[in-house]
Amino acid sequence: MSTKTFSRTALALWSLLGALAGLPAAHAADAAAPAAAASAVESPAAAASAPAAGAASERLVRNGLMVDFTMTPAGKSKTLMEGDFADVVFAIKDADGKAVRTSAPGAWLDMAQVLGGRPEAEQKSCKDKISLYLKGAIGIRPMVDLNSHYVVLMNADASIAVVDPTVSMAGSTSTLASLVLKSPGSDWVPVDRLRRLFVTQPKAGAVAVVDTENFKVIDQLEAGKQPVRVVLQPDGRFLWVGNNANDEADSGVTVIDTESAKVVGFVATGMGHHEITFSADSRFAFVTNRQSGTLSVIDVGTRKLIKQVATGAQPLSVGYSALSQAVYVADGKEGHVSIIDAQRHVVTRKVALKPGLGPLRVSPNGRFVLALNPREDLVSVIDTASQEAVHDIAVAGEPFQLNFTETYAYVRAMHSERVSMINLSSLGKGLNPAVQYLAIGSQPPAAPGGVAIADGVAVAKGDGTVFIVNPSDGNTYYYMEGMSAPSTNYRVYGSSPRAVTVVDRSLKEVQPGVYSGRVRIPAPGKYDVAFMMQSPAVLHCFTATAIANPALESQLPKLAVEFVTKQREFKVGETAAVRFKLTDPRKQEPVVGLKSVTVMSFLSPGRRRTEIPATEVEPGVYEAKVGLPQAGGWYVHVSVPSMKLGYKDLGFYSLLASESPVAKAGGAAVAR
Repeated sequence: MSTKTFSRTALALWSLLGALAGLPAAHAADAAAPAAAASAVESPAAAASAPAAGAASERLVRNGLMVDFTMTPAGKSKTLMEGDFADVVFAIKDADGKAVRTSAPGAWLDMAQVLGGRPEAEQKSCKDKISLYLKGAIGIRPMVDLNSHYVVLMNADASIAVVDPTVSMAGSTSTLASLVLKSPGSDWVPVDRLRRLFVTQPKAGAVAVVDTENFKVIDQLEAGKQPVRVVLQPDGRFLWVGNNANDEADSGVTVIDTESAKVVGFVATGMGHHEITFSADSRFAFVTNRQSGTLSVIDVGTRKLIKQVATGAQPLSVGYSALSQAVYVADGKEGHVSIIDAQRHVVTRKVALKPGLGPLRVSPNGRFVLALNPREDLVSVIDTASQEAVHDIAVAGEPFQLNFTETYAYVRAMHSERVSMINLSSLGKGLNPAVQYLAIGSQPPAAPGGVAIADGVAVAKGDGTVFIVNPSDGNTYYYMEGMSAPSTNYRVYGSSPRAVTVVDRSLKEVQPGVYSGRVRIPAPGKYDVAFMMQSPAVLHCFTATAIANPALESQLPKLAVEFVTKQREFKVGETAAVRFKLTDPRKQEPVVGLKSVTVMSFLSPGRRRTEIPATEVEPGVYEAKVGLPQAGGWYVHVSVPSMKLGYKDLGFYSLLASESPVAKAGGAAVAR
């Protein structure tokens, strides 16, 4: 299958771009709506409004539509500055000033008139640049893509792989980054607002902090003994980590401030594994204690334990419904779900189901509680309006994981390759649940090494796009709701994924007709802010300018590496001529005459390491001959000992060696 995929939004934008492609060159940067509107010109009222101090502001008026663009500093800085966060907002109205709601518009930021922020790149019009971005070609990416999401895979070993699902090369997925942890991960949570991913590592007693702007591990937080489950409270301020310690004094929850990425407290709650949920207003945290048979209620503001609620012999999972303002706890041994009033913290009812209950979650609208029963091969459904059980849905193969989109509940079974998709609109008393099935590979997920506590199903926000990992075959499957089967799958060679999450970069509708996204400004200079919407059709480039950050100039690396090799796939036994350019980030000039450049190649996950000298073949361009004696994924790292730069200091390049002949593909690759 092809690994080049797009979300519904990207597909729609691609279709629109095709419709606009026939416009005269004079309209390339500001394409008007097609068909009857194609000849319309921009109204004089569309002149850019005066930008606010330190911000960018511009208004586009065309064909009865008004788009107000602003880009404002999001932090303490009063001006748009390199390295700082900024909020990009598009407010869309009609001629009467009423909000216009549309499918999510597309937006990209890149240096004005260049590609990927590279001054030597070929000059392109706004329309041409968007066309290239949508093609998903390696080396031709915007500096900031406000339509994107990245697929992040937790491997069975102590590593994480990051995949850009919109980029393909030579028929293989683009591995954007590979991160090394202290020990294998257990659970994680992305905080997209802050460009952070927090990963628990039970054996290391730590939580890794990953910068999802550059995909690097930037810190390791000591997070108590056996940190396993991690959950973000609804307002996003604190992370709560469940500590499955053997000693009662160390068993509870560690609290992490997401703003400072620092541990701010610990609350001992009871013995056993801990699951965590919150009231909608983030006032209370509710923590289960499996061995103690209790639910701990914690005041989030004071981080003090205020009550222990007995819920049964073996509380395994917990969920909260804002609709009923109640907490639901599934007891695996006694087979009931306790319903706790979220304000009074008392059990108001117990719904009798069957022993063997496991994971429990609440639907996004709060209407239904779904509880899995691996022992009985069942999914039990409780209607939160009546607090009664309304369905027992058969799911064969020991159901063990549950995830939601707005439309479906996705149920994974340990011993079946099929994912059961339960249509949420078919649930309720007197209705017959509608279930359809989705085959994910040909093997069930139960495999040597097991599955992670983190989810094996991840949802890309807003467009019904789902990613599902199958640990047995090592593939991650891409599914778009409405299709009969996954449209493609991803394979990161040398990795063994057990869980998947999505780092979201897309615009969100924060008010009717107002779309917003937060970006980190990658470099100083003048930016094209390309904007595209489907209906009515609009394509326009706004402008924003960011100043240099004096604090970052001193932190620039000594060298930057860009791999210019075009071919990634080879036959076993061939030699790859890997070329890369070394530049001075301060001067943006090639560095010539280096005599100590070496590369290290190895077969994933770290075998057959070989060091090879690189020679300068053009000014600032160096080449190393890398042998590929064995099939698999190979990695090539660069070092420059004379500048005290080791293999971990510069980017890497990946190659694939296979037994069968491969097609040779074009396109430069940029190390990140």
